[in-house]
Amino acid sequence: MTRLILCLPLLALAACLPVPPDPGPPTLPPDDACGAPGLQGLVGQPRRVLETMKFGVPVRVIEPGMAVTMDYSPNRLNIELDDEGTITRVTCG
Repeated sequence: MTRLILCLPLLALAACLPVPPDPGPPTLPPDDACGAPGLQGLVGQPRRVLETMKFGVPVRVIEPGMAVTMDYSPNRLNIELDDEGTITRVTCG
């Protein structure tokens, strides 16, 4: 019984401790971190248009059947091609 009486004040103090705020979901980088939204005009163009362009971010040109890593890099520009060498998609990642 003495132990119960000694534990009650400790339980009461524990109930008064502040609860840390919920940090919420992790924030993701903006979808335009690599500049892809401004390059959507490349879709439908032949691959050769890339030869004259300079990019301020790393660029990965992805051909059909090409093995690519699954890591996500928000500053990397991905340019996907079809079998004819036409740009089909421009994304960050």
